[in-house]
Formats: sequence, C-alpha cells, structure tokens
Amino acid sequence: MKTAFVFPGQGSQKVGMAHAMVASYPWAAEMAAHTDAVLGRKLTEACFVGPEETLKLTINTQPAIFFASALMVEAARRDGVAFDAVAGHSLGEYAALYAAGVAGYDDLLRLVDARARAMETACPAGVGAMSAILNLDRKILEDVCAAASDQGVCVVANYNCPGQLVISGAAAAVAKAGKLASEKGAKRVMPLVVSGPFHSPLMQPARDALAEAVERVTFRDAKVPVYTNVDAAPTTAASDFRRKLLEQLTGSVRWEDTIQQMVADGVGRFVELGSGKVLNGLIKKIAPSAELAAAGDPESFSALLGQAKAAS
Repeated sequence: MKTAFVFPGQGSQKVGMAHAMVASYPWAAEMAAHTDAVLGRKLTEACFVGPEETLKLTINTQPAIFFASALMVEAARRDGVAFDAVAGHSLGEYAALYAAGVAGYDDLLRLVDARARAMETACPAGVGAMSAILNLDRKILEDVCAAASDQGVCVVANYNCPGQLVISGAAAAVAKAGKLASEKGAKRVMPLVVSGPFHSPLMQPARDALAEAVERVTFRDAKVPVYTNVDAAPTTAASDFRRKLLEQLTGSVRWEDTIQQMVADGVGRFVELGSGKVLNGLIKKIAPSAELAAAGDPESFSALLGQAKAAS
C-alpha cells in the first residue's frame, strides 16, 4: 500500500500553529528564523501569537501555512518517514512541490509570498465573491454556474468532496448561482469571507503577476509524483510545474478527482502535514476505506513516527 503526503490550503491556519515544533526542536527554530529573514518581516510571530486578524490576511496566511507544512516535511525527512506521492489543496500544492524536491524552500517561500500579494490585489473589493454549496450534484452546479453567467463570471472553484463544492466569480453571478442552487436542492449556500474570487478567471491579473515570479524559480523533476490540482494527474516533469502553478490560479481545484486518482494508483494511506485535519475530513468522504493520519506538532509527529516504524 502506498503512502501519500497531503497539504492543506488557505483556511487551515490557526494562531499557535508550528509553535510547538519550533519550541521543541533547535533545527525548527532555525528554520523559523530563516523564514523571517528571507521574507524580511516577522511572519512567524503571526503564526505563533497572532492576533488572528493579522494571520487571516492573505499576505500572511499563505506563507504562514506554507511554512507550517514545510516544517513538517523537514521533520519527516530528518526521521526518514517514507512516502510515495504528494498532493496539496490549492496553496498546499507549494508544500507538495517542496516535499517532492521540485524546488528549494527559499524559492518556494518567495513564490508563495508573491502569489499571496498578487491574489490580494487582483480584484477590487466587492467585485468578486465565493460561496460554498452543500449537497448538490457537481453536474447540476456546473449547469447552475452556466445559467448564472449572464451576470458575469461564475465557475466551480473547488471540487472538495462529494456534497461540498465552492463557486467563485463576479459577485452578482455568484449570488444568482447561490439562489439557483437552493432552488435545485442544495442543502445550504454559505457565502465565504474571502479577499477575492479565487480559482476563477477573475484571477487573471494575479496569474500575470505570478508569471514573472515563477520565471525566477528553478524547477527540478519530482522525486515522487505530484498530483496537481488543475487536472488531478500525477506529474513529475520539471517543465510541467511552471505552467500548472499558473493555471491553478484561474482554474478549479479538483481535489475529489485527485484523491480518486491517487487511490486508483495504489495510494491507501494519506498523511496530512501542517495545521489541522481539514483534508482528513475531505478524504474520508472521498475514499472511506483509506487510512488517515495528520501531523502538525511534536505529539502527533511522534505518533506518525510510530506508525511508520510499525509499517516498515
């Protein structure tokens, strides 16, 4: 049975994340200090002590989540925890690239920082919106988005798991789609508090801005397959990652398809590295028979080491 490392995206952040690791391991404290030095600001302070309002800002959230996940990747490397594949949900894909050896930590940290700034400013406030749609078939919701597109851009941004989808686009179109979704039988429509219409064509300005930063990064072939958001396909060629990272900004996060493909390829165990267990919850609904684990602090990491030794 194959093991995959998976990495959460924006929304998984919480004040205090990564602090226990940094307090427990000297190498982790060095990595935290190095992170702040690379970015030229005290990002890790927002991770460790907040306040929450500061951590929730996209320009802080994205690099903070990447740092927390990359910290766990480093811990796994130091203790020789084996894995066969990786995937990350939206922002989490950058930590997946780090785990797979596609690019170095400093380059990816700077790239995530550039991504956050580009996404924060891509769309004027109030122009775009996102809503979570619960318990509606994906094909019906795709048709709903098409019907609402007379009010502007409206697409399915996240195929998270069966019964949990997210739509994104122009505010008027998303509002209309939410109304239509309710009429079609959606159990709930929840407007999301976000700084922009992520994973929609309205993120094209962010994609253009990120393209310049991506060109400055040297990508290498992946050591293990990276299952990418835009197509749920296992990817290893260095030449593909630059394009797919850009497509991800304006394209859908196909997480349900990704997990299904990983299972079809022999992955039976998923280990979530970083803050929280958001992906564990999604994967349980997509692949109920899969083994799940999560590690984001010394205690859970010790448990992971025990499981890895037992499996070897």
